[in-house]
Amino acid sequence: MSGTHRVELVWRDGRAEAVAVSPDETVLDAAEAAELGLPFGCLTGACATCIGRLLDGALEHRRPPRALKERYLADEYVLLCIAQPRTDCRIEVGSAVHSDIVSNPWK
Repeated sequence: MSGTHRVELVWRDGRAEAVAVSPDETVLDAAEAAELGLPFGCLTGACATCIGRLLDGALEHRRPPRALKERYLADEYVLLCIAQPRTDCRIEVGSAVHSDIVSNPWK
């Protein structure tokens, strides 16, 4: 499809999967269409369940990512439910990324 961006999703265990994301699509929607199971919750950028970390490339959030504090935005964390790539990207995903910013109260 013309205008799509290649987004590589990488996990810390070395696994990687690539998806094509159209300009009006979110990374999460493209991953779901490719049958890649990524966690999500609210789908509005309020809960951080779908967090990733941008390693390379550029993307924009459809709306302000309420679940991310400024320090996390500065460290390139993104919310995949509202993130739209503007270039080809590499994004780190998985529970380890989520644990970087959200502490588990049951530990």
